[in-house]
This record gives sequence, C-alpha cells and structure tokens, in this order.
Amino acid sequence: MRPIRSYVLRQGRMTRAQQHALDTLWRRYGVGFQDAPFDFDALFGRRAPRVLEIGFGAGDALLAEAGAHPENDYLGVEVHRPGVGNLLRRLDAQGLVNVRVICRDAVEVLQRSIPDASLSAVYVFFPDPWPKRRHHKRRLVQPSFADLVARKLTPGGRLHLATDDEDYARQGMHVLTRCSKLKNIHGPGVFGGALLRAPSRFEQRALREERPVWDMVFEG
Repeated sequence: MRPIRSYVLRQGRMTRAQQHALDTLWRRYGVGFQDAPFDFDALFGRRAPRVLEIGFGAGDALLAEAGAHPENDYLGVEVHRPGVGNLLRRLDAQGLVNVRVICRDAVEVLQRSIPDASLSAVYVFFPDPWPKRRHHKRRLVQPSFADLVARKLTPGGRLHLATDDEDYARQGMHVLTRCSKLKNIHGPGVFGGALLRAPSRFEQRALREERPVWDMVFEG
C-alpha cells in the first residue's frame, strides 16, 4: 500500500468534556493499535457481525447505527482526538456496549490489525475529497484500498462509500467497479444506498448547502 496519508491532522480545540472522556473512558471503549490481527471475540466479549467505520468524525452515524443494531459490533477508526473524545462521551451517555474505538491511520489498521474475511461491512462516509488534482493521490479510495477492503470482508460483506464531492464519487465508482472482488449491489455504475445509513451532521450541512450526496454500495 502507498505510504501517502489520506488525511491531515487538524486537531482543533479539545474541549474539557472531550478530554475528560479520553482520560476516563478510553479504557472501556478504546483499542490500542497492534501489529497482529485482533481477536474480535475477545475484544467484544461475544461473537457477532463486525462493522468497521473509517473516519467517523463526530460519531453521529456510528452512534445511530450501533444503537439501532445491538446485534452487531462496531469498530470506529478516527485520527482526530476531539472527535474520538466526543464519541466516547456520547457512547457512555447512551450506555452502548457494542462499539470500540481506535485512534490510528485506517489503512494501517486494515493492513495489520483486521483479520481477513472478518468484517460484514466497511463504511467510508464523507472522506476528505482532496479536490485539487495534484492532491488526488491522497484520496483514500484507490485500487489498492479497494483490494484491501475486499480481502477483509466476509462473503457477502459490503463496502459503503458516501461523498458530497462529485469528482470523488465518479473516481470512487470507477475504482470500485474495476475491483474484480467487489460487485455493485445496484448494478454497474449505479449510485444508491443512502437509505442504508444514518445521516451525519456533515451530510445535513451538505444538504442545507444544496450539495448532492452520492452513495455507492459494493458487495464482496
């Protein structure tokens, strides 16, 4: 996999509540990075379908999904500590027990810590679009990423990508369509899947600003 990062750390201001959540709740919900596959059964204390969300931001979609589907286990990956602290605080407030959080580069986590054929779904909602052409190489969704995710999905597992950047949507559709191990559930070249996920704060802002959202769902 390419060493180019698909993100820039823009930590912003950490609130007292977010820092307190990191200090007091990380032991309950946090997962340390390891250079070996996770034992998900030990991590969650049970056997269940596992879902990975990459770049959960403030955690809106992840919280809604985990609350609506207690039968699933969720691992959220995010590099921005204020967002991690915010999610930990809200997990505790809602009493959710089926979510774990890791603060690390998602590609490294997929490469080193996620067992092959272990995920029922991978969510990538509104990744950094890197709109300038010279920065397109930084976009997360590249052929190598598609192949890596396909390897981590269980048979029939799904990769769900959503973006409000039209150019990124078209690139994502092209990349995922060319991955021989993935198949568009809506048909070749067809966008769709918004009803399969909870709306995030970012998406609500995009819609208020009249920016359309493109979803695509591919099955392994």
